[in-house]
Amino acid sequence: MKKTVIVIMGPTAVGKTRLSIDIAKQFNGEIISGDSMQVYKGMDIGTAKITEDEMQGVTHHMIDIKNPDEAFSVADFQYYVQKYIDEITSRGKLPIIAGGSGLYIQAALFDYNFSEQKRNDAFTTRLEQILDEDGAMALYQRLKDIDPEQAAKIHPNNHRRVIRALEVYETTGMTMTAYQQKQSKRSPYNLLLIGLDMERELLYKQINHRVDVMLENGLVEEVKYLYRQGFEDCQSMKAIGYKELIPYLKGEQQLKDSVELLKRNSRRYAKRQYTWFKNKMDITWYQVKPETINEKFSTIFADLAGLLKKK
Repeated sequence: MKKTVIVIMGPTAVGKTRLSIDIAKQFNGEIISGDSMQVYKGMDIGTAKITEDEMQGVTHHMIDIKNPDEAFSVADFQYYVQKYIDEITSRGKLPIIAGGSGLYIQAALFDYNFSEQKRNDAFTTRLEQILDEDGAMALYQRLKDIDPEQAAKIHPNNHRRVIRALEVYETTGMTMTAYQQKQSKRSPYNLLLIGLDMERELLYKQINHRVDVMLENGLVEEVKYLYRQGFEDCQSMKAIGYKELIPYLKGEQQLKDSVELLKRNSRRYAKRQYTWFKNKMDITWYQVKPETINEKFSTIFADLAGLLKKK
């Protein structure tokens, strides 16, 4: 018997967290955070990490398991997600994955094999030298020449992912794009994939409002603390919500400009998320609006109840 897993996907700020809580309460579930940045301790406001009150007693996993200076790869994400699915199922509960980037979710649910991607320390050292001597754009341009599709998914300043994609090409002879396309199209799980969507203009308003609330709740102070702890160059600080505020903390940019960049990057990320999910996974989509969200959630509960009976 395949283990049943509910997965709630969609762009940022669309209502996935609230839906996951309601589903967990209704169907005896536990939640696995699909957000690879919520694994980091002390990164609460910028990642929109759920609070204890918001959990409403529902058990959550994959939150606060790493320090900000620790790496966390797609393979790590896959390991933890699969581990928690097994543990939750063994307790007679229903695993529910909420949120996350398309690649990470797909890698975990379709059991991507990362074992072929051996590291070549000498090659990695050469890439790091290029980064130091010629800058991030020189390295990023190399990836664009080799694998433009993968380069389009990675920010030029995300050095770790740029180097990793170049390593895959060096060690396997395949681009990261080709490697991902080669992976299994079948999942070892019985997946119930739910997608929340919202009209673009309304979603962008929600995103902008969310950023304003984060700032009111102390986002600048959170980033300042992490910056002063020496985490500026860590993988965790490359996340949206953190990297945009570093120039302000360094006195290189006005706060209003950093905030506007944060909102723009958040909107663009939402658009990329939506495109990925639409193109890569077979998801049942539900259009939501703030004023009708309760009614829409009731429809989702009814649909899930029918699907779960068949499993």
